[in-house]
Amino acid sequence: MGYVTAAEACRPLVRALLGPRPGIGFEFWDGSRIEGQGDHPGTLRVNSKDALRHMLWAPGELGFGRAYVSGTIDVEGDIVETVRALRSTAPEQMGLDPRSVLRSGELLWRAVDSARRVGAFGRRPPPPPEEAPRPHGRLHTRGRDAAAISHHYDVGNDFYRLVLGPSMTYSCARFAATDDTGHSAPDATLPLDQAQAAKHDLICRKLGLSERPNMRLLDVGCGWGSMAIHAAATYGAQVVGVTISKAQAELARKRVAAAGVSDSVEIRLADYRELRGEQFDAISSIGMFEHVGTKRAGEYFRTLHDLLRPHGRLLNHAISSIGGSAMNGWSFVGRYVFPDGELIDAGEVVLAMERAGFEVRDVESLREHYALTLRRWVTNLENDWSRAVDLSSVGRARVWRLYMAASAAGFEDGGLGLHQVLGVVPDAQGHAEIPATRRAWG
Repeated sequence: MGYVTAAEACRPLVRALLGPRPGIGFEFWDGSRIEGQGDHPGTLRVNSKDALRHMLWAPGELGFGRAYVSGTIDVEGDIVETVRALRSTAPEQMGLDPRSVLRSGELLWRAVDSARRVGAFGRRPPPPPEEAPRPHGRLHTRGRDAAAISHHYDVGNDFYRLVLGPSMTYSCARFAATDDTGHSAPDATLPLDQAQAAKHDLICRKLGLSERPNMRLLDVGCGWGSMAIHAAATYGAQVVGVTISKAQAELARKRVAAAGVSDSVEIRLADYRELRGEQFDAISSIGMFEHVGTKRAGEYFRTLHDLLRPHGRLLNHAISSIGGSAMNGWSFVGRYVFPDGELIDAGEVVLAMERAGFEVRDVESLREHYALTLRRWVTNLENDWSRAVDLSSVGRARVWRLYMAASAAGFEDGGLGLHQVLGVVPDAQGHAEIPATRRAWG
């Protein structure tokens, strides 16, 4: 038998995964290629046999992610479009659970045969060093949540500033500009910091902060303080922001002082479950609910309900997925990015809020806006790649590039959703003071 190139050995596997006309091209470590047949300009470069070993030992999303983070696979061209091409042609194989891949006898046989032909059999390759440690203790207890949050958010404030831009806002922006009539219209060209301010302003108006000054706002999972600063500076709100990330709390306090709103904003290093006996007029929860989990959702909404005065409003802004999904140990995001994270169906969020005593008054999807936000973050990372690596590590930067690109693709194809759910606490007579239409907040 003559010499077999890596492309020849892997072509049956690529065909089984992506069909006879793969939408992306492949370039292998020996220089051989499989040309892409679609309009997509990207190329998946397989730098080493270890890439196949990673995907043999962890078929599906996790193995691909490990291969990318370790550098045994690279993406040339638009990484979001590359991930979209993979998701559209191999949705099951790129799913969360490798057991779905192993159910396909043809796929398993092709993977084993390709690995055999290129000499890729061998022991399990070590996982890349950025893999998150397995969480310990009971799920979503305060100690375990604090460890999971620290893994993700205490990467370094300078790293996040590079990725997020000057707004330092790690949640979906709103690409809509307000016209002279006070109404908003989509504007995909809006600068990211302005789009983040537009999101904060929308939430403030939904919560009624524009209706009277000095309202007391609780910002749960306040991040680096952007929402708190906007609410205090724009609407005169008295804000308590809570986070369980030390790095976030330290920088949030500095940003509050620099914005001149220290008299109006208090940043606490605290868990929302520690807030007992206090009363607020409004609560914002932006990009925090993903860390709560299905089993704790009822407790979460009951706790927030009890912190609100009658007629008080809650705005829950969170990523969702149809039927819900847990970021478990089989998934790349669960293993490398958001340990213990969980996405809950928007319908279940509404039901949990109603069971906790809220009257749900509005549900709005910002799915397309999050895709635009993530593409901006990926661009920021790629444009200052060397500094991002210096501020973290090669592995960490590669984790963030892949997870943000995959998330952007998910929001674009509808695999992920983003919903703002607005609830109000009725008074003893069942009345809830809230505008009858959306015109109040645009």
